[in-house]
Amino acid sequence: MTYQDTVNWMFSQLPMYQQQGKAAYKVDLSNTVLLATHLKNPENQFKSIHVAGTNGKGSTSHMLAAVLQESGYTVGLYTSPHLKDFRERIKINGNEISKEFVIDFIKQNKTFFETHSLSFFEMTVGMAFDYFAKQQVDIAIIEVGLGGRLDSTNIIIPEVSVITNIGLDHTQFLGNTLHAIAEEKGGIIKKNIPVVIGETQDETKSVFNRIAAEASSSIYYADQLITTSYKSDLKGSYQEKNIKTVLQTISVLQKQNWKISQSNIEKGLQQVVKNTGLKGRWQILKEDPKVICDTAHNKEGLVYVMKQLEEEDYNALHIVFGVVNDKDLDSIITLLPKNATYYFCKPNIPRGKNAEELFTYFKEKNYVGNAYDSVNEAYKQALKSAKKNDVIYVGGSTFVVAEII
Repeated sequence: MTYQDTVNWMFSQLPMYQQQGKAAYKVDLSNTVLLATHLKNPENQFKSIHVAGTNGKGSTSHMLAAVLQESGYTVGLYTSPHLKDFRERIKINGNEISKEFVIDFIKQNKTFFETHSLSFFEMTVGMAFDYFAKQQVDIAIIEVGLGGRLDSTNIIIPEVSVITNIGLDHTQFLGNTLHAIAEEKGGIIKKNIPVVIGETQDETKSVFNRIAAEASSSIYYADQLITTSYKSDLKGSYQEKNIKTVLQTISVLQKQNWKISQSNIEKGLQQVVKNTGLKGRWQILKEDPKVICDTAHNKEGLVYVMKQLEEEDYNALHIVFGVVNDKDLDSIITLLPKNATYYFCKPNIPRGKNAEELFTYFKEKNYVGNAYDSVNEAYKQALKSAKKNDVIYVGGSTFVVAEII
């Protein structure tokens, strides 16, 4: 199979949460453990940092990778979902996994995958761990895909566990309260392994404190401990919270004798995009009119992004907007400005919400806009309508942003 044939097989043959939703969610780690054994437990052959959370885990993971790269380490980075190419999920020092490795890994293990009905995410995690082990990385930043306790990545024993924050997202899997979701995400806390919590929340603090105590794990609340201010090339005021999480995590690593200097930290935070290739976080795509895209897609993320958008200087605001069909629109609509023209669209995945339905919902709430046949059509119309001093914001879903970048 060619690379594209291989990726197409991965996407279509097996369940993939980002594409299909709930049908792809597995309720235990037995398949992952089985795969790890089949691959001779590659997850035990490299050091790691495990990153979970409702928002900010992608930015936090990339910042950590950038700082560790500046410190001279060979750094693996596993994240999801990808924006344009599957290989974005698995990188070493900012370089994507080779097409040849993807092809060979699937070819060598295809029978095993089919026999045991492994999910897209399970075999992707196996591929990442196998790749990092064979390339002998010094450390890998492993981002949780969904939740924590039952996530396929949760077979690693990391140097430190990181939980950025907790919000009401993926409630059909993780629970309907912050307390319940914290229980799931707190499942990445391992015995005697320190844990960094990015954001102190009254509803979740007791959960994390209890789990950490039961595991005899030191617990650090970054927003309570970090007072120093650093800047990053990742724009958006919401990155301040992620930077504090990164700084506290680095502090824990330094105590474990990882050699990371202040200059490494400063330079790494300023070169996240260059070092890791991260896209879609308050990314400026063009000027005159200014086009901004961001992958924030839930209440907690959109609060910060909309606040940032308010600080922009423009004559008129245009918003290209699409969501997935299980999105709780009631929880986010009040965050979205009414003094804007909306271009509603459906991301090109099975889970994408119909643009006409989205338009109807917003129209009933007195928002102004129209539905378009595709993300590209919506974006083209926004560009056509916008004047030089206007701002166009593209968002609502990772998949909308992916079609524009």
